[in-house]
Amino acid sequence: MLLSIVIPCYNSEQTIGKVVETSMEVIDKIEGMECEFVLVNDFSRDKTCQEIWKLAEKYPNVKGINLAKNFGQHNAIMAGLRAAEGDYIMGMDDDMQTHPSQIPAFIEKMNEGYDVVFGVYRKRKFNFMKNLVSKIAAFIMWHMVERPKGLEASNYWCCRKYVRDEMIRYDSYNLYLQVLFYRTTGNIANIEIEHFSREVGQSNYNFKKSLRLFMAFMNYTVIPLRLATCLGALCSIAGFIGAVVVIAQKIVLPDVAIGWPSLMCTMLILFGFLFLMLGIIGEYIGKCILNISKTPQYVVRDTINIKETEGKETYEEISDYRRE
Repeated sequence: MLLSIVIPCYNSEQTIGKVVETSMEVIDKIEGMECEFVLVNDFSRDKTCQEIWKLAEKYPNVKGINLAKNFGQHNAIMAGLRAAEGDYIMGMDDDMQTHPSQIPAFIEKMNEGYDVVFGVYRKRKFNFMKNLVSKIAAFIMWHMVERPKGLEASNYWCCRKYVRDEMIRYDSYNLYLQVLFYRTTGNIANIEIEHFSREVGQSNYNFKKSLRLFMAFMNYTVIPLRLATCLGALCSIAGFIGAVVVIAQKIVLPDVAIGWPSLMCTMLILFGFLFLMLGIIGEYIGKCILNISKTPQYVVRDTINIKETEGKETYEEISDYRRE
């Protein structure tokens, strides 16, 4: 059985070699399991690309993909998924936080018959910003995106080949991979794993990247639009009731002055809701325009140890699917 490990790489020249070689040592101990690695350089600013090429020259089972610009973690993973050939496909990070020592636990759980397995960390060792964004995203997905109850998602996962085959048909530029898993199958499980500290440097997720990923969930739900409708209706009802109360007070107590502060507060609240909902609607319209204009998920600059026909066949399958 072949296990494909897809790793998006960004500024990881000091760790990617250790991730690959440690993973190989772990997988060699699993009976009947072979492995390949698909390393995707997401336009790193250091020598990550050179390190990937060195690994690919040293190990024939290491594939390298170099993207033409920084497209983001999930888009880089999608590029790697299209080059993966394994019966099982696993997603890992490049910084040793998703540690190779946990791989056997994933394989054991997958062999029980599950289609997707997510690792759940006993204790998260991310920085404050990434922990905050992860918690907010998890809360929103729990309430706004359809998914199996009682499950948690993470960036350390394993899936079957048929799940990968369905996911790579998705061609929108704005990705949230965990939601694509939920859309593909309900046969998903969690396993509890250790989360290791980052060995070198700090997380590459800044506020802009975190917000971009956080907003990607809007590709998969219309609940914000429904909330906008409900809030608009509630504001209208509240405004009507308020108007009736003011008129009644004026009739009963003609000397009562209509307060300028209360009027301004009401206007601020209502206009605040209005602009918030216009922003949500504008976000949806913007995403539609970007998708219609065929904004690419990623652009591959060059590759190593990848057959020219692999990517070509994949895109032909996607085109056939669109025509259907």
